[in-house]
Amino acid sequence: MIDDRLFRSLEWRNIGPHRGGRCVAVAGHPTDVGTFYFGACAGGVFKTTNGGSHWANVSDGYFGTAAVGAIAVSDSDPNVIYAGTGEACIRSNVSHGDGVYRSDDGARTWRNVGLAATRHISRVLIHPTDPDVVYVAALGHAWGPNPERGVYRSKNGGVSWDLVLHKSEAAGAADLSIDIRNPRVLYAAIWQGRRYPHAAESGGPDSGIWRSLDGGDSWTEVTRARGLPTGLLGRIGVAASPAQPGRVWALVETEDGAMFRSDDYGETWERLCDTADLRRRPWYYMHAFADPRDANTVWVLNLECWRSLDAGKTFEAIPTPHGDNHGLWIDPRDSNRMIEGNDGGATVTFDGGRTWSSILNQPTAQFYHVTTDDRTPYCVYGSQQDNWAMRVPSISFEGAISWKDYVEPGGGESGYIAIGKNPPHLVFGGGIGTGAGHGRLIAWNPETGQKRNITVWPEVFGMGAGADSLKYRFQWTFPVEVSPHDDSTLYICSNFVHRSTDNGETWDTISPDLTRNDPTKIGPSGGPITADNSGAEIYCTIFAFRESAHERGVFWAGSDDGLVHISRDAGNTWQNVTPPDLPEWAMVSMIEPSPHDPATAYLAATCYKLDDARPFLYRTNDYGATWSRITGGIPDDEFTRVIRVDPHRRGLLYCGTERGILISFDDGVAWQRLETNLPITPIWDLVVKGTDLVVGTHGRSFWILDDVTPLHQMQPDVIVEPAHLFGPRDTVRYRLYGRPQGKSTTHTNYKMTGPVTVAFRRVETPSGTFQEKFLDAGQNPPDGVVMHYWLRDKPDSVRVAILDARGNEVRSFTNKRDKTKPEAAEEPPTEGEVQQVTGEEEVSDEEEPGPWAPAEAGMNRLIWDYRYEKPVKIEGKSRGSREEALEAVGGPRAVPGEYQVQLSVAGQMLVQRFKLLADPRLPVSHEDLQAQFDLKLAIRDRSSEAHTAINQIRRMRQQVEDWEKRCSGESAAQIKEAAKSVKDQLKALEAELINADFEKPRPGPNRIKEKLDALSSMIDESDHRPTRGAHEVYHLLR
Repeated sequence: MIDDRLFRSLEWRNIGPHRGGRCVAVAGHPTDVGTFYFGACAGGVFKTTNGGSHWANVSDGYFGTAAVGAIAVSDSDPNVIYAGTGEACIRSNVSHGDGVYRSDDGARTWRNVGLAATRHISRVLIHPTDPDVVYVAALGHAWGPNPERGVYRSKNGGVSWDLVLHKSEAAGAADLSIDIRNPRVLYAAIWQGRRYPHAAESGGPDSGIWRSLDGGDSWTEVTRARGLPTGLLGRIGVAASPAQPGRVWALVETEDGAMFRSDDYGETWERLCDTADLRRRPWYYMHAFADPRDANTVWVLNLECWRSLDAGKTFEAIPTPHGDNHGLWIDPRDSNRMIEGNDGGATVTFDGGRTWSSILNQPTAQFYHVTTDDRTPYCVYGSQQDNWAMRVPSISFEGAISWKDYVEPGGGESGYIAIGKNPPHLVFGGGIGTGAGHGRLIAWNPETGQKRNITVWPEVFGMGAGADSLKYRFQWTFPVEVSPHDDSTLYICSNFVHRSTDNGETWDTISPDLTRNDPTKIGPSGGPITADNSGAEIYCTIFAFRESAHERGVFWAGSDDGLVHISRDAGNTWQNVTPPDLPEWAMVSMIEPSPHDPATAYLAATCYKLDDARPFLYRTNDYGATWSRITGGIPDDEFTRVIRVDPHRRGLLYCGTERGILISFDDGVAWQRLETNLPITPIWDLVVKGTDLVVGTHGRSFWILDDVTPLHQMQPDVIVEPAHLFGPRDTVRYRLYGRPQGKSTTHTNYKMTGPVTVAFRRVETPSGTFQEKFLDAGQNPPDGVVMHYWLRDKPDSVRVAILDARGNEVRSFTNKRDKTKPEAAEEPPTEGEVQQVTGEEEVSDEEEPGPWAPAEAGMNRLIWDYRYEKPVKIEGKSRGSREEALEAVGGPRAVPGEYQVQLSVAGQMLVQRFKLLADPRLPVSHEDLQAQFDLKLAIRDRSSEAHTAINQIRRMRQQVEDWEKRCSGESAAQIKEAAKSVKDQLKALEAELINADFEKPRPGPNRIKEKLDALSSMIDESDHRPTRGAHEVYHLLR
């Protein structure tokens, strides 16, 4: 095992997209009008204090799971917030929770207060005057029966809980409503609903409506009260009106379902609007909300957002930024102020729904799979649930990855994406759910933008037909793969393997049915009341498929009903190689052929859809003849979705689970958590791209771990060494642009990234530099060479030096200001000489600005920005941000070539070599870059000469002024007169070198310093040979 302290310097970055994912839990602060909260269905809790302009996660580091099903803010004490985890809109990709969390400080910190076994929570309600009295509507397990279902109540803030309403192990609380004017009155909707691997089932004899008139001490069933339906019931939404005592609405799934209203606390009911638009896909919706101030206004959320102004008789659609609406909080003091949650995120209104805030600022996208192309730099692709496919670059050259960089590459919300290796690099994306066609497959041409439907069998049966009516059964996320041996060969899978050699024009079936093909599991879905066959419940399908990269025609296929097959003859024959101890109906989630050995493959499987959360990982070294289960060290309740092999270190494996990423250094014998800054979120897929690890999360968008080379080099005995320097990876010298506006550490700053302005917060790093943490854009990789080093103990001093191929020092960093450095030489360096400077010179005793070399016990991380030292610093007051920006690029960028890093600590020197690589996109020669470097270096040295002279002049002037202050007596006037003459001469000399009047309304012309700074900046705006004009101006200034 590797000590997890070695992982601490590894840093993930979120690249977006900032396009929200599903949100069913929303709440607002009762008095602070700009503060709202939302719970992402697999991304934790987010908070805004500016009305939805920007959001920040506030649950990372506290929650044990990522899915939030309900959230509530106390009206009497808004510092108290409860979040119920586990979403209760139980679609096939639903994530479970681990109970209820409470915050007592406005979401700064949280603690778990129990009910972990409920797993899915639909509603949390807080007593209007007592924040310690809280009710929880617990749906219970989505995939099986369990006793922890119904309505729970705590009277002591979650210290203990009572199950005050329980119907059965098959039915839980899908909704709960309280009369905030009379909190003794509560209404609960009990729902008998369940997920199976092959179906969703909504409805049963245990579904019904319950009422309490004593704060939950006792309950009365009103399911069959006069006026309510008499048939079998499914999911029900309830909403008590705070504006009229006794008024309550119920939106009922049944054969003759409708909206119903009672004005006598549920004793009798009136049937109202029965339009089907209020009750589409009832297991997914059935959300009703009463206006707190108007007794005749009630909202229903479904595919559209509906509002009634006549107490539920008629409804009008209110547009929201995204379809599929779930959550609504209405300010009890101002009904125009609301927050709404939908499948695209959370959105705020202050005008009753006439306008809404953006949902394009929330990095909560849910991706099923992730892949990359072979561009330089590469792009990341995935299909986002409840949206469409997305392509995001791994780097944006405008400083942040924003909306200008996003592309919809065909596909849809649900499938794999595969990319052709040859022009025009067609992108093949599965898209069930976002257009017509079972097994919908789109071929997108990035050159023309055309999206061709190449579905294998384009016969559409509709929502009412089950899988047994289909010619081919395609799963929601059916496999799509371009052959690693032939770019013209494309594979996709239903219950058969299909092959095309003409980009989907024609298809051949090259396998028999490779599933169990159980007729009891391929019927219609939805339950006894409402049919629902969207494609997500199609079962007995091939869920995982790969062709070996070593051997053409060697195929691995795994089914969602627990079978594994291999073909070693291009599909002519197939052999069942299912691991003997794999549970019968396990879902084979991923098969990963080894990049190191043709006979070796790895398998990830899950049984959570059988209500079994155990991990299942396997390895074979003989083409599936035998398998070894490799789950050592993985918790028994952490199921495993994906396994990947690092191609650069044999035995290094990565595994994605419902909570994060695990790593193994011994081919799966032992696993440990990769403890980094990646938030807890479901990991549905990951890929190793070069020396990057790219992750598609199902709740927090895409993340990249830049540079996993330390993982390639880690050994258990590193931690006993006093110091260890890891070899940096060879790094491409990209050039990144961007125009930041602001340097505040307390306020939001902004940055122009080409045509798009984004927001960021400025955060100081351990090396003394500042990092831009974007609020509505993806993060770029570090702009430089990343160096990692281990220190067993905290040392007194550390020095890190960068040397070129000839051993000349380029740049150095120390862990603290070196006050013993000699003064700058009186004679400036000759033109072209490399100036050896170990830090910026400063007269004052103030701490030097970074970067420093971090020197903490454990892992440390330092980034070299490719630059040589800046010119000698001018002493005294800063000349402002513009001058600082010019001076920041005063040091030339190192040319591509071989370099080394030296770590000096406690009398020990460690050395590692690396290469700086040219940007391969640029038509520029090494000679061109060398010419740019040479001129930049010459300008830097002339600037240092000028700055040194300016510093000397100012010191001399200070000495003269000190003489003036000390002089007295008869000679004082004579001394002051002489001093004035000297100061005038010094001022005139200084004025030739620098514009000393730059802050005045009429500052006058630039002098040598300003002209050198500007010239240096201008030739550093791109990677090109300097122009003739640049050389001529330099020679004029020298």
